[in-house]
Amino acid sequence: MSKLRLFCCCLLMGLVILLLGGFAWLDEKQRSWIFRPGHENLAAAERLIQQIAYQDVWIDFYSHQTNAQESLHGVWLPSKRADAPVVLYLHGARWPVLSGIWRMQRLNELGFSVLGIDYRGFGQSSGYMPSEAMAYEDAAQAWQWLQIHHPAQQRFIYGHSLGGTIAVDLAARVQDEQGVILEATFPSTYEVFVTLPKWGRIPVWPLLTQRFDAGSKIASMGSPVLVIHGSADKTIASHLGQKLFDQAAEPKRYLPVINGTHHNAMMNIPAGDLRATLQQLMDFH
Repeated sequence: MSKLRLFCCCLLMGLVILLLGGFAWLDEKQRSWIFRPGHENLAAAERLIQQIAYQDVWIDFYSHQTNAQESLHGVWLPSKRADAPVVLYLHGARWPVLSGIWRMQRLNELGFSVLGIDYRGFGQSSGYMPSEAMAYEDAAQAWQWLQIHHPAQQRFIYGHSLGGTIAVDLAARVQDEQGVILEATFPSTYEVFVTLPKWGRIPVWPLLTQRFDAGSKIASMGSPVLVIHGSADKTIASHLGQKLFDQAAEPKRYLPVINGTHHNAMMNIPAGDLRATLQQLMDFH
């Protein structure tokens, strides 16, 4: 091999290594920016947590993402009725599942048994920087737990914010969910990015490794969907929730919440109205 050819080969290998390293760095940064996993923010919910009779659940499984045994921590709020429908609750970014236990409690008060899980990297689940693929795998494992432990009950999926995109992915893959409820959810991370001041015009789609492309999957779900979005949501603009709803197939229902924010839209719906809407969702199937 000539010196020139050897030099060119070495240069090409160096560029490939730099590109791979840059891609890995970009992937890690996106995962960190999107999930922002934390173990804090439980202080504000501590009093409520102590008042709720929940059970800890552990879901152990072999992960095809990490090629290792993993463990998910779950929170189980059983209904007093043995035949009550069950809901898998998928939380959003940043905070662990217990920080949103009030949302789970409300579903429980409306007659559901509720399982909420922490994705890996959150709460007491296995410690990793979360990723889109791992979160999808975690949701699938939680659904399998419900299939095994509550095979006779109607099963629903509830996703808040980022958790809504995970809920859509799960519902597009399984065939036994009775309905999907999405609160403050969006069609994709790109759709959120373009709403950000100063950054929205940058063509980032080819660079995104964590796309959470719920918009392309929602029409594939085989169950009714309820989309809830607050008009005062400053984190995920309400028009994104409307756009995701428009992409869904029938039967579907959009429930706008006047003055609802990113974290309290569902809580601002009167109990009677929410119960009637959820009953309608159950009757659709």
